[in-house]
Amino acid sequence: MIPSKEQKKAHQRGADVKALTISALMVGAAIVLGQFKLFEMPQGGAVTPLSNLPIVLCAYYLGTRRGVTAGMCVGLLNLIFGPYVIHPLQMLLDYPLAFGALGLGGVMRNKKNGIVKGYILGLAGRYAVAVVSGIVFFGAYAPAGFNAFTWSVWYNFTYLAAEGVITVIIISIPTVKKTLEKLRFQIDPGFIPIHRG
Repeated sequence: MIPSKEQKKAHQRGADVKALTISALMVGAAIVLGQFKLFEMPQGGAVTPLSNLPIVLCAYYLGTRRGVTAGMCVGLLNLIFGPYVIHPLQMLLDYPLAFGALGLGGVMRNKKNGIVKGYILGLAGRYAVAVVSGIVFFGAYAPAGFNAFTWSVWYNFTYLAAEGVITVIIISIPTVKKTLEKLRFQIDPGFIPIHRG
């Protein structure tokens, strides 16, 4: 039996509500995890283990567009709760664009080891945006021996790499990885897992 237009619309509305709910939960998880700081950097940035993962998971489960949107929401909420703003363009780069870049991890959603690869890609996107912001707006803080470029590359690498290593180790644990993939199957029943070997 072929579904009617009304049935298709009702199914799509249900899928949209489900995606919105999952996205909101992931945004909330990212905000909560962002409150647990191992250490904080003097000009912004902190090591907050696993805080970027919910947005990458949103992209992994629901696609890049929804992941980027959820990341931008996290950036805007972080702007409300703990801003470090010196210029409007810096605000745009460091908050909605940097966190939105985490959603680029959705590009890897159908690849082998997609969660880990997606996380690394999303974090690299956030890093790239943070480096640009650092070069343009925080170069004056560079200590002797550094120029704006090298200081921004190093400064942003220190906290994002530390957070990235911790998160990749955790999501590479076979039980954790398997659980995260099972969740994707629950969210997207049409998903066919790639044999992970």
